[in-house]
Amino acid sequence: MLTKIREKTQGTFAWIILILICVPFALWGLQNYTDGGQEIAVVVVGDKEFVQRDITQAYTQFKQQYANVQIPEQILKTQAIEKLIRDELLLQHVTAEKLTVSDEIVRKFIAALQYFQRDGKFDKKQYETMLGQQGMSSAQFVNRIRKALLMEQYQKAVTETSFVSEQSIERFFKVQNQTRDIEYLSVKLQAVTIAPTAEELDAYYQQQIADFQTAEQVSVEYVELTLSKLMADVTPSDEQIQVYYDDNIVLYSIKERRNISHILFAKTSTTTEEQALANAQAAKLRLAQESFVDLAAELSDDTVTAKTGGDLGLFEIGVMEPEFEKAATQLQAGEVSEPVKSDFGYHLITVTELVPAETKSLVEVNAEVIEAVQRAEAETRFYESGEVLTEVSFENSDNLQVVSDELGLEIKQAEFFTRDAGKGIANEQAIRNVAFSEAVLQGNNSEPVELGDDRLLVLRLKEHQPAESKPLQEVQDIIIAAIQAQQAEQQAKQQAENIKQQLLAGASMDEVAAGLALNVEKISGLKRDSKDISPELNQMVFKAAKPVAGQPTIIVVDTLGGDQSVVNLLAVTDGIKTAADAEKAKLAEANIARALGQSDYAAVVDGLRSATRVSIREQ
Repeated sequence: MLTKIREKTQGTFAWIILILICVPFALWGLQNYTDGGQEIAVVVVGDKEFVQRDITQAYTQFKQQYANVQIPEQILKTQAIEKLIRDELLLQHVTAEKLTVSDEIVRKFIAALQYFQRDGKFDKKQYETMLGQQGMSSAQFVNRIRKALLMEQYQKAVTETSFVSEQSIERFFKVQNQTRDIEYLSVKLQAVTIAPTAEELDAYYQQQIADFQTAEQVSVEYVELTLSKLMADVTPSDEQIQVYYDDNIVLYSIKERRNISHILFAKTSTTTEEQALANAQAAKLRLAQESFVDLAAELSDDTVTAKTGGDLGLFEIGVMEPEFEKAATQLQAGEVSEPVKSDFGYHLITVTELVPAETKSLVEVNAEVIEAVQRAEAETRFYESGEVLTEVSFENSDNLQVVSDELGLEIKQAEFFTRDAGKGIANEQAIRNVAFSEAVLQGNNSEPVELGDDRLLVLRLKEHQPAESKPLQEVQDIIIAAIQAQQAEQQAKQQAENIKQQLLAGASMDEVAAGLALNVEKISGLKRDSKDISPELNQMVFKAAKPVAGQPTIIVVDTLGGDQSVVNLLAVTDGIKTAADAEKAKLAEANIARALGQSDYAAVVDGLRSATRVSIREQ
């Protein structure tokens, strides 16, 4: 009941929705959800049209999830459009089915969003301010949250209702606990000492010439505008300090803090409102002789807070019901209210901690105010100087001296760096991208480069060293070693293939090994997690087909380092579920059910798609 006000939304789906909602706040605002006007539709789902900026927004959101993964841009764009389509299909379906989410669930979800919290609690002013900045009403935002939660509920209704039969679990462990009997021998790499011919050297060099190039490098000179330097040049007057302090007094004030506790006498199917009131009044009389904490533990129908003496934590305006807030606001520390009516029943409320509002004096925060004034004035200068930097460096694109003189900025140097790495400012990817841009390589000043919110640079090329091929003589030793390594690996593979052919012809592993002075290793009951052989060899053994008609399956495995293993797979024994697999069985059941649920959900969306007009315009 009342304590649920303090709950936070949890779970994977909730976090997905949180990301979908919060990313637009952080990047561009929610205005992109509005109508596309006369723009040409790029994607059409039923009656819903998405224009290019909708697609751009969807892509930007989608790629945030893969910021640390190297995925080709075109693949990401395709997947982003596909996700946009599938989300819209689901939204249209739940809307058509007239599914709904209660106001209470929506309210609690919004209250739990970090964007609207301060000190871990929902802040109504913060909520209204942020929505105002986005040009959105509370009703519009609530409607979007409601739709997102509807989609979540529907998806969970499909994915979380799949179940796994005992037969499926048995089949899983039949494969998971399977064992295999093998015999194998290893063909080791033999070093090749014969030097390659000049023709072989030249052929390898020409084929792999891209591997023998020096990296393209540039060195640059640049001017840098920084907020920190501008702040250091600002000396606020006493009047400026006083005015800033007076205008921003709220920043140096601490609001009144109230920690409250309550005892709830709930109105239920068996307790009328009159009985709840009578119970509250009787308890108020007992408080003359007994402690609030003890009575809360004994009497409160809010069973969660009863365990902590009725503690509701820090009190904030706008979270509780109006009558509850009014009573809590008027109490002194330690004072207990008369019974207060709410939708849940009646409450006795007390203030367990009361810290009065306080405003720090200018003397106490003088250094902080000075820094704030410096920052405010420096930010204005930073913006104005940035405009000058942009204009002058563009108008005088063949040098940095003019802009240096205009703004009093030192022309600095950055030594050679490549497209992939550098020191100092060249450690920044943005700098390297601009330094190797066509305009800069042609001798023009760069466009201003932003490094964070407080640094702005313009650079120009000092020296360019194009990539060039290293001479054959310089890389000859590397090529010789590479050719000899290739030859050694080819010899090992050829020998392994010869062994395989002998085995296929009917020779035994022992006979072949004896003729080549090799050792045969035999393992019975090999498991998937066995440490007796290398992981790559184990993996290939369990990928191999089962022996047929008593004939072993023969495979050749390229192991780490270039060695070759020739394997006879002699027998496969199905596994069984044991008592020791109890925990694994639970995990397997959950994973299989999840996979089935996701498959069911994908099938549902595919069905919606087949029944809905979906078109994508080629771009």
